[in-house]
Amino acid sequence: MSDGKIALVTGGSRGIGRDAVLRLAARGVSSIITYKSNRAEAEAVVALVEQAGARAIALRLDVGEAASFDGVVEQVRQALADLGASRFDYLVNNAGTSSSASLETITEAEMDALYAVHFKGPMFLTQKLLPLINDGGRIVNISSGLARFAMPGRIGYGPIKAAVESLTRYMAVELAPRRIAVNVVAPGPIATDFSGGMVRDNPEVNKAISATTALGRAGLPEDVGPVIAGLLSDDFGWVNAQRIEVAGGIHI
Repeated sequence: MSDGKIALVTGGSRGIGRDAVLRLAARGVSSIITYKSNRAEAEAVVALVEQAGARAIALRLDVGEAASFDGVVEQVRQALADLGASRFDYLVNNAGTSSSASLETITEAEMDALYAVHFKGPMFLTQKLLPLINDGGRIVNISSGLARFAMPGRIGYGPIKAAVESLTRYMAVELAPRRIAVNVVAPGPIATDFSGGMVRDNPEVNKAISATTALGRAGLPEDVGPVIAGLLSDDFGWVNAQRIEVAGGIHI
């Protein structure tokens, strides 16, 4: 899978993104990873990638600030030059934020923020990066199990992730002439610091999730990272415009 391949992973300093970057590094793929605020955390991932024999560069990015993308693209261009390349092969639109708002409590500002980070951000970041992605490359967007099933308190997050799944299919159609495949991974509840660590740190929530999951536990980042890395590999070269739920069989 390597052959000097390079991935760009947004939100690659934590959780699922971090695990995906490390799985790619194990396959010899170097990465440009983005972080929003914690540079030390991102640099720690860079060090782990280098220990694995690949290379990595960390860049700051707020996916919700589309006006910054032109500048980010120039930083990516420079990072690629530092890696000895002019283009990259894989894009993972992973960075995201959580929301626990209900229909009664959600505000217009909160919904606008979810749209900016989860839909508008990946759409326009991908658009800006297209000249830097190699023909025959691959893109993975990140959705959520909440796009398929509904739970209280996710009225903003779940539907916007469903929109990401539709966006994925449209991307796959439009990028087909360049042989760029686009798929979407939909994790179930994952034990990370996402949503304030709710799944990881709240025993009652973790127990409830385990009880409704066929395989009997909540997910972990290491359940999802290998799937993302796999979808980017030639092993899945004929898989395109597909939604892959990685959730242990929750709410079957």
